[in-house]
Amino acid sequence: MVALMVVLTACSGGSGAEEGNAGGANAGAGSGDKVKLRYAIWDKNQEPAMQEIIRKFNEANPNISVTVEVTPFDQYWTKLETAAAGKSLPDLFWMNPANFLKYASNGQLAPISDKIAADQVDMANYPQALIDLYTFDGKVYSFPKDFDTIGLWYNKELFDKAGVPYPDDTWDWNKLVEVSKQLTDPAKGIFGFAAPIDSQQQLGYNFIFQNEGYVISEDKKSLGYGEPATIEAMRFLNDLVLKYKVSPSLQQMTDNTVNVLFESGKAAMITAGSWNQIEFSQNEYTKDKVDVAPLPQGKKRATVINGLGNVIAANAKHPEEAWLFSKFLGSKEAADIQAASGAVIPAFNGTQAPFVESNSAFDLQVFVDAAKYAVPYPISLETRKWQQFEIDYFKRAWAGEISVEEAAKMVNEAGNKVLAEERR
Repeated sequence: MVALMVVLTACSGGSGAEEGNAGGANAGAGSGDKVKLRYAIWDKNQEPAMQEIIRKFNEANPNISVTVEVTPFDQYWTKLETAAAGKSLPDLFWMNPANFLKYASNGQLAPISDKIAADQVDMANYPQALIDLYTFDGKVYSFPKDFDTIGLWYNKELFDKAGVPYPDDTWDWNKLVEVSKQLTDPAKGIFGFAAPIDSQQQLGYNFIFQNEGYVISEDKKSLGYGEPATIEAMRFLNDLVLKYKVSPSLQQMTDNTVNVLFESGKAAMITAGSWNQIEFSQNEYTKDKVDVAPLPQGKKRATVINGLGNVIAANAKHPEEAWLFSKFLGSKEAADIQAASGAVIPAFNGTQAPFVESNSAFDLQVFVDAAKYAVPYPISLETRKWQQFEIDYFKRAWAGEISVEEAAKMVNEAGNKVLAEERR
C-alpha cells in the first residue's frame, strides 16, 4: 500500500544505478538552435525546486531550454482541457491520478515504456504499485514523482491557552470531538476543528477508510456511498458542523478557506496534506505556532495517499528532448532537490529523509510514517464528474438542507450512472 500511494516523477537515467544522471547516454542534446520546452505545474511552492532541477538538467543539456508555467490548481485543469482540445498541450505537465485515465485513454499522453527499455532505466527505484497507477493499456506513462499523505495540523498556542495536551497517535474520533469542544470559543469566533467539503484532505475519504467503508469499488463499477460504514463516517463529520458546532459552518468555510481560518487562529485543528508545510512555515502566524500529528483513528488507522506525475504530451514538438527532461525529473538528483525543498515527499527510494529534515519546526515524519497504513486515492476514468456530485450533494447536507443519508443516496445514484457510462 505504501507503494501504491506515491506518484509520479520521471526515472533515473543511464544504466539504472541508484544515482540517476542528468540524461544518461543521451545527455547533451547536440548542437544547433536551442530546443524550447514548456513545463506546466500548479504549485508555486514547488516552483523554486523545479527551477533548481532545470538548472541541474541544463548542466548536461545546455541546448534544451525549459520554461515553467504555473497555473493555480483551480484553473489548471480547465486550462489543460482547452489546450488539449486545441492540440496545444505543454510538452510536459503535471498529472494526478484523478485525471490520468481520462487523458491517457484519449491518446493525449505519450507512453514511455519503450524508452524505459531502450535506456535501461531501473524501475526498481520506484514502488511498482505506484508505477501501475500511471499505467494504461499495458503501457507506462510516467514514473513516480512524489507522494503525499494527510495529517492532523493543530495550533499549539490555542492548545496551551486551554491547557489541553497536544494530539498524538493515541487519538481516536471520540478524542477529536472531546478536545474540539474544549477548544471551541464562540465568543471569540474560534472553532476546535474545521470540517469542510474536500475529498482528499477533509471530506470523508480519510474517515471513510478509517471506518472500513469505501468510496469506489475495486472493479470501478459502483460508488460506496450506499454502504453503512461510509454513511456513518460522513455523518460523523457532519455532526461536527451541525450537531456539536465545533466546526465553522459551510458558509463560514466558503467565505474563508480552511487554511485561512487556520492561519488566522480561528480553527484550532484541521486535517491537511504534507504539501501545506511550506505554506504554514512561511505564514507569519503559523510558522511557530502549529505542528502536525497522525490523524485520529476510527475502527482502524488510515489516510489517503496520492501523488503527482510528469507526463509528456502525445503531440510534444520535441519528444526526444521531452523524454530527456522527463527522465531527469525522475532521477535521484531531482528527488533530492525536491526533498530538500520540503515541498513534497519524493518517490525515489531512499530520498525521504531530506524532506523530514527540511523543516525542524514540524514533525514531518508523521507524513512519511502514514504511508505504512495509507489507502490509494480513489479514481476512475471520469473521477472529477462523480467527485462533483460529492461536493454538490454533501454541501446541501452540510448546510442542513438534507440529511447525510439523503446526500449519500444522491451521490451514489448520480455517480453510478457516470461509472456505467465509462464502461460503454
